[in-house]
Amino acid sequence: MNQTEVIYNAECPICSREVGAYRRHAQARGLPIRFSPLDGANLARWGLSAEDAARRFHVVQDGRLISGVPAFAALWSAMPRYRWLAWLVTRPGLRGVAGWGYDRLAAPLLYAMHRRRQARALHKRAAGG
Repeated sequence: MNQTEVIYNAECPICSREVGAYRRHAQARGLPIRFSPLDGANLARWGLSAEDAARRFHVVQDGRLISGVPAFAALWSAMPRYRWLAWLVTRPGLRGVAGWGYDRLAAPLLYAMHRRRQARALHKRAAGG
């Protein structure tokens, strides 16, 4: 099995919690999956800026960058316990619905929350706190 690399936003509490569960599962089973937070990933290698990377979930598998629901499916397919989810979200009828839900709802919402956290942290630093 080839190495899979998950590139995720460690500053996002929701993303960190979910990726943490995947990490624990992968480590307990010795799966060849690496987990790289945005600040530790070589984003330029994949043509990603930090902002682009924060907007979506990314996986590198077989030397190619995958994002969004296909990235989740790639990760899930590399983990025996989650393969059923990969199968499910790649079914013809559900693939479009899952992609739409992630692209139009989940990803923009998580990114907006990320931007608000960044703005609060910047404001707090500017205020001397």
